[in-house]
Amino acid sequence: MKISIKLHPNSSQEKIKEIEKDKKYEIWIKEKPIDGKANEKLIKFLKIYFKKDIKIISGFSSRIKTVEVKNEI
Repeated sequence: MKISIKLHPNSSQEKIKEIEKDKKYEIWIKEKPIDGKANEKLIKFLKIYFKKDIKIISGFSSRIKTVEVKNEI
């Protein structure tokens, strides 16, 4: 399943908001977007949320990302 994410790095809190059922999410994380650390944190955050393996497909240096949620861990 592919989902679209709008990421808010360097936030004071960590939360996820579903914008469109199973398609679009808005995510706030505390990690700063330096040296890919925000992407690493995003992957960890989504693995916990979905309980599945996660892979960023596009948007590595952007706040708008496309992420694949795999069926198996």
